[in-house]
Amino acid sequence: MSEERKIPCHVAVILDGNGRWAKAKGLPRNAGHVRGAQVVEDMLSIVDEVGIKYFTVYAFSTENWNRPGDEVSALMGLLRKYMVGSLRKAAKNNVRIRVIGDRTRLDPDIVKSIEDLERDTAGNTGLQFQIAINYGGRDEIRRGVTALASKVKAGELLPEDITEETIASNLDTAGMPDPDLLIRTCGEQRISNFLLWQLAYTEFYFTDVAWPDFNREELEKAIDAYNHRERRFGGLK
Repeated sequence: MSEERKIPCHVAVILDGNGRWAKAKGLPRNAGHVRGAQVVEDMLSIVDEVGIKYFTVYAFSTENWNRPGDEVSALMGLLRKYMVGSLRKAAKNNVRIRVIGDRTRLDPDIVKSIEDLERDTAGNTGLQFQIAINYGGRDEIRRGVTALASKVKAGELLPEDITEETIASNLDTAGMPDPDLLIRTCGEQRISNFLLWQLAYTEFYFTDVAWPDFNREELEKAIDAYNHRERRFGGLK
């Protein structure tokens, strides 16, 4: 009798290859980002159908500000458009959306759109969708440590009472399970400052497929690979 197929509860994705995909087709880089955003939308329905409960994507890192100004502007414009469309689709599909990352560098209208999106989908009980925007794992940990230090300084917390759970509760992903599976597209094999704390026991899956070409078949391949891993969490079997 074959073993039951395991579906990861939380899948995180580093969306890599938009620019290279566009270049290979003789298109401007922004065309790759537009296509990549469409694939994210398509994948929301697919991961929900598969049975994944949490889906987190790395949309814009703290390092992405170093890209050419016109590309950053195009990405911010795409983000504005995406936020508007996401609210309508989330309401229809019962998706809860949360944004992780430092919002202080984002334009006020984008921050308001994020707040509206999170507030209006907070009661949705379907797929939990997290978008990492102006996010960096080290920066997230720094902000979390700063918050804990402030609590210690205010006498609200003793240093010896700081546990792993305390730290986790002060990160952007507080209340979410850690990812079971991380997927990175387009051939790179590094985590690029993404979810550094949360990926401690995550299974990694790397594919040469660029994100704009990622689809249900590619997701199924990643889940199949996940099913061939023995998840021991440091113990012996």
